[in-house]
Amino acid sequence: MRLALIADIHGNLAACEAVIAEIERERPEAIVCLGDVAATGPQPREVIALLRQLKCPMVMGNADAELLHPIVADEENDSNAARIADISRWCAAQLDDRDREFLASFQPTFVVSLAQGSDLLCYHGSPRSYDEIIIATTPDEELEAMIGEFSARLFAGGHTHTRMLRSLPGREILNPGSVGLAYEVLPEGGDRIPPWAEYALLAANDQGAVSVDFRRVSYAQEATIEAMLQRKMPHAAWWSADWR
Repeated sequence: MRLALIADIHGNLAACEAVIAEIERERPEAIVCLGDVAATGPQPREVIALLRQLKCPMVMGNADAELLHPIVADEENDSNAARIADISRWCAAQLDDRDREFLASFQPTFVVSLAQGSDLLCYHGSPRSYDEIIIATTPDEELEAMIGEFSARLFAGGHTHTRMLRSLPGREILNPGSVGLAYEVLPEGGDRIPPWAEYALLAANDQGAVSVDFRRVSYAQEATIEAMLQRKMPHAAWWSADWR
């Protein structure tokens, strides 16, 4: 079986289209989306429409939940968080009842049977909370607390926008990276939003051996920036500054 994992699209239609086009050429048996599909990007409705056509399992992310129940950030103590909250509220206002119904259908977790003895548990942040963070340096004991009660050999989540593959005894945990908001740490320091979209392909054989292929796909990033400005997305100049 071959499975495509996508995550963290964040309303970036050009990136989403590029990834879906490549996945269609690869022809995997299934696709799973790990959440955060529409918030903080200029084209939330268009991304939702594209994902609705896929008819694939959708996992609820923290940003998906915030579109359904917009938050009020502490602007006085965290101006960046306040700007992101403004953008998310703007995205939420673009959605109609059908879009919100689609978001509300997302599941906390989803299990895929890849092969004999190779179940994959999909989530957003961690299996127990879409807000929790799993990274390469998360201490083993903390990671055990997050996943220990869940029965699976493979675990896949998003949320951090950073590709990852790490092991615990008898289990492997992966993150496919971000479709619409990948991060690149620069050699000279700092980071940027690079002009590529990320996803992963999993392949499992009848013996239970699983391989992971991390993919990066170029897309028309300037089209996304232009959409921010043309649609008068709040804080568009600030949000796009690290994209150039």
